[in-house]
Amino acid sequence: MKAIISVFIWIGSILITILLFFVVLVLTILLFPFDKNKKITHAQCFWWSDAVIGLNPFWKIKVSGLENLDRKKTYVIIANHQSMADIAVLYQLKSQFKWVAKASLFNVPFIGWCLSLIKHIKLNRGDFSSIKEIYYQASNWLRRDMSVLFFPEGTRSSDGRLGEFQNGAFKLAIREKKPVLPICIKGASDAIPKGSWIFKTNVAVTVKVLPQITTEGFGPGEFSSLRDIVRARINETLLS
Repeated sequence: MKAIISVFIWIGSILITILLFFVVLVLTILLFPFDKNKKITHAQCFWWSDAVIGLNPFWKIKVSGLENLDRKKTYVIIANHQSMADIAVLYQLKSQFKWVAKASLFNVPFIGWCLSLIKHIKLNRGDFSSIKEIYYQASNWLRRDMSVLFFPEGTRSSDGRLGEFQNGAFKLAIREKKPVLPICIKGASDAIPKGSWIFKTNVAVTVKVLPQITTEGFGPGEFSSLRDIVRARINETLLS
């Protein structure tokens, strides 16, 4: 039965995503001279998130800690990565940012095309020139007062536990003098387990925005200390 219900949820989600693509495409064309940071097209993903989550009777999503999110500030956002559900779940923040996402996701019809139109940042794993380009683009967005969201584990967790963090996002935050905003996602690994397409039942997913961590006082060589502080905060919340 779960497989049958999952098929219908996937079909509904695909249809909603196709609609999102055409809305984003039309707005991209109409607003090209005016929406340089793609804020209006990015905001279309908020209703997409509501619709996709609303389709799924198995998910109960709770967002907390929004008092820690100042929408007038620019952050390097750090989130743990648990499942494919993370994209829809994080749009529940209703906040402006640019994702750093693996290149293969940009090739997925409709959702990947939306990512390209909204000017999110493409990561080619293992390609050094691509990594340099990522940080060039991320720096550019931060200087334009647009937050950038990283999954520093680099891949989805297979068991919900927190993986090791890569250094790049923390070097960037120190260099650009931007605060780090940690976000803890809990329960999403149960919603769509890694390697599966079937939705589990009775899943509660929580997204908690933690207090920002300022980069003031961190020198260029102290990125590992910042990384460890951020990881410890997220892990403490994940285990609580």
